[in-house]
Amino acid sequence: MFNSFTEIWLISLILLTSILVLIVTMQLSSALKKLTLDPTKQEEEASLSWWQKFTGLKPLEKEKDLEMEHQYDGIVELDNPTPPWFMYLFYITILFGVVYLFYYHIAQDGNTQETEYKTEVAIAEKARDEYMKKFANSVNEDNVKALSAAKDLTEGSTIYSTNCVACHGDKGQGGVGPNLTDVYWLHGGSIKDLFHTITNGVPEKGMIAWNKTLNPIQIQQVSSYILTLQGSNPPGAKEPQGTEQK
Repeated sequence: MFNSFTEIWLISLILLTSILVLIVTMQLSSALKKLTLDPTKQEEEASLSWWQKFTGLKPLEKEKDLEMEHQYDGIVELDNPTPPWFMYLFYITILFGVVYLFYYHIAQDGNTQETEYKTEVAIAEKARDEYMKKFANSVNEDNVKALSAAKDLTEGSTIYSTNCVACHGDKGQGGVGPNLTDVYWLHGGSIKDLFHTITNGVPEKGMIAWNKTLNPIQIQQVSSYILTLQGSNPPGAKEPQGTEQK
């Protein structure tokens, strides 16, 4: 299936040009043969039908004229040239290859497999983002689950870098806020605990409720990213606080 009117037009142009090249080549080939053949051969060529000329087939009674000196076990080799139809097809493939090379790889106007793949991925990503926005509010403390997809963790990392670094450090090592890389937690370390803490905040300790800034999907993403920091042991990590959870 072609992706645009331009590609359909291009293929049509190639086919039309190929047909014209085929006709011109046949005419030139016929004219050259007439110039080089003796009168007897010219008469024989004139007696051939257009189909015989196109296919290069010779009548069986003419095989004696094509025999070569090379023989083996009674089998005689014939000096059959490459059929004209095959040569025309070969010329067409060369022409098609040149046009294809220029259009797709030099001018880069066509959709290569790589371009089509990137386009389809971009469309899928856009559809996924729209889906996530549409159903963002369907995630809550009761059904939230840790995400493991690379895209979600990357989004979570970006959210963390934008909003959480000031209090918890760029590697989760802690600062004003507690260390997020050990097994000790002040308000629970499960995905549901993290979701609840980030959503509602801890006002008495200076942590704001992020549900006014982030939607539930974003909170789920950053909570999932925080869980990946477990056991990373960054340099300068803050001392453990809270209750150990394994």
